[in-house]
Parts: sequence; C-alpha cells; structure tokens
Amino acid sequence: MIINGVKEKMKKTVENTREALATIRTGRPSPNIFDKVLVDYYDVPTPLPQIASIQIQSASMISIDPFEKSALKNIEKAIMASDLGLNPNNDGAIIRISIPPLTAETRQNYVKQAKNVAEEGKVALRNIRRTGVDAVKKLEKDSVVSEDQSKSTQDDIQKLTDSSSKEIDNLCAAKEKDLSTV
Repeated sequence: MIINGVKEKMKKTVENTREALATIRTGRPSPNIFDKVLVDYYDVPTPLPQIASIQIQSASMISIDPFEKSALKNIEKAIMASDLGLNPNNDGAIIRISIPPLTAETRQNYVKQAKNVAEEGKVALRNIRRTGVDAVKKLEKDSVVSEDQSKSTQDDIQKLTDSSSKEIDNLCAAKEKDLSTV
C-alpha cells in the first residue's frame, strides 16, 4: 500500500517536471511556453491557453487568437509582463509574436533554468522517499511488519526513487540538447 502511494506520487512529480521543462522556451516556437502566462480575465488570473487559441504560423511566428476580442489588451499586457522576453504585436483581431533566435547567453540561462527545474523535481522525489521510508519504519516499530519486510520495502522505495530520478535526468538532458542545438 505504501509502495503504491509512493509510486503514484513519484509518477506525478516526474510528470510535473516534464510539464515545467516544456514551458522553458527553446529557439523554435512552441505553444507550451505560454502555459504559465496568467492573464487578468474578468479580474481572475487565468492561464493563457484557457482563453485563447495559440497557433504556430511559421518557424519564428506564433499567433494568439482570443476567444473574446475584449481580452486582447490583457493578453498583450500579460505576455509583456511575463519573463519570456517576447514582444506581442496586436493588430486588433489577433496577437502575433515573432520568436527571435536565442543568443548563446540566453541559451545558457535557459539551460540553468532547466537544471533548476530538474533539481526541484529531484528534491520532491527525495521528500516522497523520506515520507515513505518513515511510514515503513513506523509500521516496523509498531510491529505491524517484520524487520525483513521493512528493509525490503525500503529497498523498493529506493529503487523507485532512483528510477524516477534517472527519468528526470533524462528529461533535463533532452531539454539541454534541445536548447543547445542552433
């Protein structure tokens, strides 16, 4: 039971890390970079993909077509306020954003950001492992499980942690490679 809970939490942590890495900008356009942009929509901070259609027009152009044209100004403000470093061009109907090529310095900054996201994911995995191991030790202390069962379960939790950590490392390495290719 503890193993299944730990496995599920680790799976969610890896998925959250994957999503966080997807929001880091690369040299080519991706709708995912706008997932964390919050727009003031009727006084409620709303993720941009929920109030607009985001489409890739070309290798360096993205268009954002809001479901309500009245949200254009707020979308434009939110993109400018975000840390994406993009300049939206509002033509009154849709917003067009030209994605400039990344400089070597910005690539390095994004690589650092990706490494930080991966490290946060690993810290979360270690916290989940600690919680699971503590639960197993408590069961052993209360004589619910034997010492051998406890050690076996702790080893299983460690194996889950190692495999999840390796998966996060692979995700980070793929993102670094993506950022490094010109």
